[in-house]
Amino acid sequence: MSFKHPTVCNDLLNYRLARLLGSSGAPIIRICEGRYGITRREWRLIAMLADFGPLSPSALADHAHTDRPLVSRAINDLVDKGLVSRIVSPDDKRRASVALTDKGRELHGELFPQTATINASVLASLSEEELKVFDHALDVLTEAAARLNQEYALTERADRHRGGSRRHLHGQATATTLSDLW
Repeated sequence: MSFKHPTVCNDLLNYRLARLLGSSGAPIIRICEGRYGITRREWRLIAMLADFGPLSPSALADHAHTDRPLVSRAINDLVDKGLVSRIVSPDDKRRASVALTDKGRELHGELFPQTATINASVLASLSEEELKVFDHALDVLTEAAARLNQEYALTERADRHRGGSRRHLHGQATATTLSDLW
C-alpha cells in the first residue's frame, strides 16, 4: 500500500476513509433507522442543532457539510416527524431558522450516547499515543482538503440532471469537491 504513490483504490485516502465510515457507521445507521425512524443525514442535522442551537438552513448545511437541497428535504422530513421546528424571523418573514423541538432534544439525548459508545469502541483499537497522532493527522488532512477544495471549486453549477458532474475544458467531467471523488 502506498498513500504517496497510489496504484489501486486501496491506496487512496478517500477510499480508505469511506470504508472506515461505512464499517463504523453501519451500526449507527441501523440504530437510527430501526429504533428511531431517522436517516443518518437527519441524525447529523439533529446533532448539529444540538451542538450549535437554532440555525438557518444554509448555516445548518454548512455545519453538516451537506448540500443545501438535501438539507432542505431533510428539514421537511424532520418537521413532519416533530423533531425540529421552523422559527420565522420577526424582521423578515421570508427567513427562518431551524431548532430542535423537545422531542428532538429527547432523541438526541438518547442517541448521542449510543453513537459515542460506538465511536469509542472503534477508537479503542488505538493506543493513547496513536489516538493523539491520528487526531492531529485528521486536523492537518482536513485543513489541506479544505484548501484543495477551494482551489478546485468551479463557479458554474453542476447539472446532475444532464450528466451528473460539472464540465471543464474540452467537455471533460471533473470532480467538484474532494467528497465527489468517493
